[in-house]
Amino acid sequence: MLRRPKRLQVAALCYRGRGADREVLLVTSRDSGRWIIPKGWPIRGLSSPEAAMQEAWEEAGVSKGRMNPKSIGTYSYDKTLRSGLPVPVETLVYPLAVDDLAEDFPESHERRRRWVSPADAAGMVRESELKTILREW
Repeated sequence: MLRRPKRLQVAALCYRGRGADREVLLVTSRDSGRWIIPKGWPIRGLSSPEAAMQEAWEEAGVSKGRMNPKSIGTYSYDKTLRSGLPVPVETLVYPLAVDDLAEDFPESHERRRRWVSPADAAGMVRESELKTILREW
């Protein structure tokens, strides 16, 4: 069976703390309410890490942070477009040390957010490769 080539998305793995005190920030998706990390399509004029930082602002309210320009891994999933068509997506993950969160941000009325341990986050997300990134990171 023919498969479409994977499309690219970028994601921010937002975190705070170090070692055993490290926590990651998960947000709910707008459609199903499942737990995810902020992600989206590349943005013209921005590098992949910059686009991931923009997604962290829009989806999670990260107003200040330090983005690592090196991806720590990728995960794949099928995104269902508005047309109902599933599209295979490969997502580059960039770590983002969060310094400040805003209460009011572009998608604050559409999403919930929660700080959890990386191990708890791995149990909350659906994508198996993202689970692995969270457990190993």
